[in-house]
Amino acid sequence: MKVNQAEFIISAVRPDQYPEDGLPEVALAGRSNVGKSSLTNRMINRKNLARTSSTPGKTQHLNYYKINEMMYFVDFPGYGYAKVSKSQREAWGKMIERYLLEREPLKLVLLVIDLRHEPSKDDILMYDWLKHYDCNICVVATKADKIPRSKWAKHVKIVKQALGFVPEDDFVMFSSETGLGKDELWAIIERHAFGNDEEEYEDDQDAQVDEEPVEGEDELNDKAEKPADQ
Repeated sequence: MKVNQAEFIISAVRPDQYPEDGLPEVALAGRSNVGKSSLTNRMINRKNLARTSSTPGKTQHLNYYKINEMMYFVDFPGYGYAKVSKSQREAWGKMIERYLLEREPLKLVLLVIDLRHEPSKDDILMYDWLKHYDCNICVVATKADKIPRSKWAKHVKIVKQALGFVPEDDFVMFSSETGLGKDELWAIIERHAFGNDEEEYEDDQDAQVDEEPVEGEDELNDKAEKPADQ
């Protein structure tokens, strides 16, 4: 997808704050400080729309970003940060669980994992949780640029084995620094969010351009329809 417009919409904590326009939603889940904001910024070609933070656990809401007036990225609160209180973690868990269970526009969940390390217990729990709710999942193994290319296959194998990854889900190696995996990830997002609707949308846009009259076209047509002087 070519991103021409992206904007932050709302930090929501309740369903009545979620957008009501019915546009497809793609959620991003992952542990605190795994790089979800950096991934979002790379995907939409913006440096600071999704603000990164040196303080893990800062995101405490569902942050909605609208893209091309066509869809939303929904950033979940990061999990697994020890300094977040137990009551706060429970509140986040209930909010996310309700979203996963009830949010009809949700089309895909991106589970963001750090490729450098074996998935944490929280990563595994989240993957199992998403499978339990029968969500469409794409595991995004980011920070690939921090690992030598010769070791990518080894690290991918470790991640997949730890998660109990099933082939029916999507998996993408990604780097927010280099853009590795960006086009592949957009293709997966478009497939889940739009099906063929994305192609139909682009066809409609092309048709509108084709239908726009060329300046002076009517005058030229009138002249063409008049018989030549004898």
